[in-house]
Amino acid sequence: MDKDISFSSQDFEIEQEEIHYQGFITLKSFQVRHKLYEGGWSPSLRRELVVRSPAAAVLLYDPKRDEVVLIEQFRAGAIGDPSGPWMLELVAGVVEPGEDFEALVRRETQEEAGLEVTDLVQICDYYPSPGASDERLVLFCGHVDASRAEGIHGLAEEGEDIRVKVYPRKQTVELMRQGYVNNAATIIALQWLELTRL
Repeated sequence: MDKDISFSSQDFEIEQEEIHYQGFITLKSFQVRHKLYEGGWSPSLRRELVVRSPAAAVLLYDPKRDEVVLIEQFRAGAIGDPSGPWMLELVAGVVEPGEDFEALVRRETQEEAGLEVTDLVQICDYYPSPGASDERLVLFCGHVDASRAEGIHGLAEEGEDIRVKVYPRKQTVELMRQGYVNNAATIIALQWLELTRL
């Protein structure tokens, strides 16, 4: 087998596609086949895909106070979690038509945390669950004044009930170790923060 083989968007074929549901998310299935590393083509494979708009999230950090601002809210995907479906996470949202990622995180920081964000730095751009979804997430870190972080926020028309929480940066490492922070975007961003401060 040639270890230098690389594939591109020309090396697969979608044979059939069907939309099963369309709402906040879209669920579709398709028949696909792709080239194989050892040569030839795969058989026709049925795959389901959750289709979502691109999204962005921002780690809110106050460098003067060395504090991190996280939000806590109900998450349906964690209903089966033994500790309950409320999660500590980053401010995040889905890109609206004509909006760029930086504008999105500035808007969402105001809506979800009541704060103004400055000095945005992009951390990374990744696919959270490419085995089942095409969602793409761009992560940022932005500076805020954590002394102003408090209260309940979110848009009522979106059913949001978001509590703002402030932690010393060092405590967020313990929150990860103890499993209180258990979603990928928040873990990646907090680890990035620790690495960049070394």
